[in-house]
Amino acid sequence: MTLHPDLARVLVPEDTIQAHVKVLAHQISQDYANVERLYLIGVLRGAFMFLADLARYLTIPHTVDFMAVSSYGKTAVSGAVRIVMDVREPLVNEHVMIVEDIVDSGRTLSYLYKTLQGRQPASLKTCALVSKNRAQVDVPVDYLGFHIPDVWVVGYGLDYADKHRTLPFIAELKEEVYK
Repeated sequence: MTLHPDLARVLVPEDTIQAHVKVLAHQISQDYANVERLYLIGVLRGAFMFLADLARYLTIPHTVDFMAVSSYGKTAVSGAVRIVMDVREPLVNEHVMIVEDIVDSGRTLSYLYKTLQGRQPASLKTCALVSKNRAQVDVPVDYLGFHIPDVWVVGYGLDYADKHRTLPFIAELKEEVYK
């Protein structure tokens, strides 16, 4: 396979991703076997591919919804996050799972977890495709696909400047592309 010139290497191949997503879906299906439904909330835009595959592999009743968040200012390093698109239904007494593409600093997941906790769900769990080794979150990642090194990654929902998001694998972006 010839990689795009922006990419340094494939970190997680497509077949490995799909195998792990199936394992996660099986575990979630077992853990939620006795609930009426699981309310999945995908964090846009990055989680859309992961959430679509995860939802297809689940064997339990579930609803899919989305939230979009944005960082204040021009960079994500400010730490301030705001909701730009919210879920359609109240979450009171729902079994809710936040589905995130990547736990990088952990600020987005922490913000969403605290925000949704205030909406009085019956339960609230988190699921992330990847987590960087440097991530220091104050919320648990209950279901995790992969730990990855602290490099810029693209593919399977992850992007750089809206590029490479739909690759079927996760790849490391060359440093000279984003520096």
